[in-house]
Amino acid sequence: MKKHIPNIITCCNLICGCIATCCAFHHGHQMAFIFILLGALFDFFDGKVARALGVSGKLGVELDSLADCVTFGVTPSAMLFTLFNHVAYPAWMGNEFFFNVMPFTAFLMAAFSALRLAKFNIDERQHTEFIGMPTPANAIFWGALISSCEAWLTSPRFNALFLFLFMILFCWLLVCEVPMFAFKGKLTWPKDKMKILFVMLTILSLTLGVLLSDEGVWIGLSRGAAVSIGLYVVNSIVASFLPKNEE
Repeated sequence: MKKHIPNIITCCNLICGCIATCCAFHHGHQMAFIFILLGALFDFFDGKVARALGVSGKLGVELDSLADCVTFGVTPSAMLFTLFNHVAYPAWMGNEFFFNVMPFTAFLMAAFSALRLAKFNIDERQHTEFIGMPTPANAIFWGALISSCEAWLTSPRFNALFLFLFMILFCWLLVCEVPMFAFKGKLTWPKDKMKILFVMLTILSLTLGVLLSDEGVWIGLSRGAAVSIGLYVVNSIVASFLPKNEE
């Protein structure tokens, strides 16, 4: 029985992704974000439980990638799909062609997420760090941003072109060759100073998000989470330029 426990946890991640996707298509972006976070929690523990029980195997690896593709690839694509249907369009894009086509470009995110997961499975360099943005971080960013800032994203100050270009940037981040740090093992100073700095900035972002928000604690935390993922990307890029012997 114990050999099935990690796979059950992974399937819980998959189920969370399915529920989150349904919520996203029904414009329930806050619930979609909650189930993304729940999926990320199951994703965090399935591998640890498998190693603790000594039941790691190829089946678990493949199942984990399939679950991640749904929760962290299809779900943010579904959220972007619904957002494209409500975002403002500039005058030159104000016709039926763009109205009908642009929402479906959101599924580029799912395709690039699948590609990123496939690369991760065969890339021997990613045991201690990530090469490219991990899919959970990408999904949490979009879930947090869309669920907490939808009014601004659909206002005249933003538009479909900006959203498309922003999405393409994150599609590239998923498969780029930029090293992005992973939290594996204990953090020590000064070796892990950039990781420790990121943790401190994350706590600050979440705190400021709550203190500065006039729309409730959850919205504040969501905005803080989106900022934190942005800081993660910037921090990782900066760290990649630092000489290894100075870390």
